[in-house]
Amino acid sequence: MSPSPSPSAAAASAKSGFLAAVAAYGVWGVSPLFFKLLAAVPPVEVVAHRVLWALVVLAVVLTVRRGWHDVLGILSDRRKLLVFVGSATAITINWVTFVHAVTSGHALEASLGYYIFPLVTVLLGAVFLKETFNRRQAAALGLVVAGVAALVVGLGTLPWVALTLAVSFGIYGLLRKTAPAESLVGLFVETLVLMPLVLLYLGTLEATGAGSFLHSEGWAIPLLLVAAGPLTAVPLFLFAFAARRLRLATLGLMQYMNPTMQFLLATLVFHETFTVPHAVAFVLIWSGIAVYSLDPAKLRRARRRPDQDPTPEGVDRTAP
Repeated sequence: MSPSPSPSAAAASAKSGFLAAVAAYGVWGVSPLFFKLLAAVPPVEVVAHRVLWALVVLAVVLTVRRGWHDVLGILSDRRKLLVFVGSATAITINWVTFVHAVTSGHALEASLGYYIFPLVTVLLGAVFLKETFNRRQAAALGLVVAGVAALVVGLGTLPWVALTLAVSFGIYGLLRKTAPAESLVGLFVETLVLMPLVLLYLGTLEATGAGSFLHSEGWAIPLLLVAAGPLTAVPLFLFAFAARRLRLATLGLMQYMNPTMQFLLATLVFHETFTVPHAVAFVLIWSGIAVYSLDPAKLRRARRRPDQDPTPEGVDRTAP
């Protein structure tokens, strides 16, 4: 049995984990600024390049970390591979929706989707995994539903962007729970299974002169498309580093940095319209998040050491 780390070593580990988590969620939080620069490129093309260049970066990381054995283990297991095909589909829908939201003036609604994602995960777990939730969680879900209803009544339409982001990310987490894998390994497999379609799509675009990589004026757009790969892989690496050094309660609360930063960008930088129905909806949803996050039973479970569950349920792993 290995000896317990000294208090000073544990404190240093927690500090490094905290800084890594801040960096990861910070990058995800300001990612709308990056995708705004690619507003002239169709969202599907942006995501295709994101998948392509993320695969390249992740391949290098896995080579350095000697993680290919885990990848081969997934590829040789038909059931797991099918699950990863499903999760790859879900995360692709999520990414395309997010890029479309940011570039079309709906970053505010995108932030709403990532606020309600943890509670959608609870609901999906109850429906598909027969998990039960307590009264506090039920109350939190009720507040979220009330918030969405306030938007529907006030604006006269469903917040499709928010719901698509929350549900697609919830389904992604649900599928990944049935075939758990380390974050970097899992994302590599997902990008790998998407690669045939990505190469066919990008190849067709460039061959017909419609692609943005070879047919843009200057180097700005091609370089930004390549940068989408590190933007995907680097924060995920930081998150994996943090998840092994922080308690789940800390990670669970820190994940709200991402939508909060997106919310601030949408209102203060992009100057998107923030109406009374938006205000009512966000207050109700923030109240639901507070009720959910401060659930005593949830906090007790989260006190276990982080190395027991490096990718905890309900914690944002593959944010936009």
